[in-house]
Amino acid sequence: MAKQPATIFVCQNCGGQARKWLGQCPDCGEWNTLVEERFRSRSQSAGTIGGFSGRYTLATPVAFGDIEPQDEARVSSGIAEFDRVLGGGIVNGSLVLIGGEPGIGKSTIVIQIADELSKTGGKVLYISGEESERQIKMRGERLGINAEHLFILPETNLESILAETDKLRPNFVIVDSIQTVFSERIESAPGSVSQVREVAGRFMMFAKQTGTSVFLTGHVTKEGSIAGPKTLEHIVDTVLYFEGDRHHNHRIIRATKNRFGAANEIGVFEMTNAGLVPVGNPSELFLQERPEGASGSVVTVCMEGTRPMLVEVQALVSGTKSASGRRMTQGFDYNRASLLIAVLEKRLGMQIAGDDVFINIAGGLEVDEPAADLGVIAAIASSFRNLQISPEIAVFGEVGLTGEVRGVLQAQARAREAQTLGFKKLIIPESNKKGLERLLGVRVVGIRNLEEAIDNIF
Repeated sequence: MAKQPATIFVCQNCGGQARKWLGQCPDCGEWNTLVEERFRSRSQSAGTIGGFSGRYTLATPVAFGDIEPQDEARVSSGIAEFDRVLGGGIVNGSLVLIGGEPGIGKSTIVIQIADELSKTGGKVLYISGEESERQIKMRGERLGINAEHLFILPETNLESILAETDKLRPNFVIVDSIQTVFSERIESAPGSVSQVREVAGRFMMFAKQTGTSVFLTGHVTKEGSIAGPKTLEHIVDTVLYFEGDRHHNHRIIRATKNRFGAANEIGVFEMTNAGLVPVGNPSELFLQERPEGASGSVVTVCMEGTRPMLVEVQALVSGTKSASGRRMTQGFDYNRASLLIAVLEKRLGMQIAGDDVFINIAGGLEVDEPAADLGVIAAIASSFRNLQISPEIAVFGEVGLTGEVRGVLQAQARAREAQTLGFKKLIIPESNKKGLERLLGVRVVGIRNLEEAIDNIF
């Protein structure tokens, strides 16, 4: 008598498993997230795996000195900003996950990458689980793509996909999207935790054993994480997130995990009718619409990975009739802003507890480093006193609870970026001033506390 498939209950939030249904997941604590799923044994599904599974070989130990360096084996994607995010190019046999909200540009960037890769003579297999080949053809024509070595496969069955890769032997594989692909080994709906984890694991084994670079696209949930378990991000080599509002023209691709390069590196693109166009100087993009003669605006220098970027910090302090003022932030941490407002009141005597304070990072950029503290405080003080800050001033520095201004990392790179953009005066921590006095055309002012900062800013 044939053995029945095993039944387990899998949490759709964290991927935890249980042998019986539970109202609350014991791992993550979420309610009503356990769903019944059935697994087939390997013997039941062995005939549908395809030729790829027959090439599994046992690994043998290799001496560290005998391993060839991988930096020389990187392949350019043809898009400089995308290569920057990856750490210099595509590594053979890597598994890259690209996540983002619907409509933000995931399919656009991957088909542009496929076009550039096919121009170098490599075979690219584009697996589409959401669009037909005609739809992809229409989008490609709109973007001006004429790839000769790009092959489209509208398929969602993992075993059929792996069988086709055996026949075509592509150099690069693009899967759009990972939530639509399912394996016959698991009796659950496509997009479930078990299916996503199984499919990603099989693609990982395929990439490592064949040396084929695989790109996966994934949807983002309401909480901002890629749909599926967090273990999906542990399986892949690189995790890239699309950032940016769909109402803005620019898009940011950020590497939150990268085994072959620096994490938190970003690439900036502009969405046009011709697709995503790389932005060579993001600082100009974020400062091009800066208002003149307005209070509550200052430029600060942030580091995104290894790249310095100048961004505009805006603040608005206004009176309110309520007992306590509101605090709202966009692009900056709310708790950090509340802390800086308390420091302003205690150390500089600015009574703004009863006022509404609004903070915004212009352009939709997310800033999460302490070096922006001085810029936020300067913008709030400017709006509170209704005094304009000179458009030739740029500031950066971390602010402590006692009002001291602490040094930040990579001060030289920040200062040179401000010099390139034409800023004439830099207000920075005193500990970072050494070595920056020789910047041509820039006056560098080192400060130790907030009192000195306010005196020099205004």
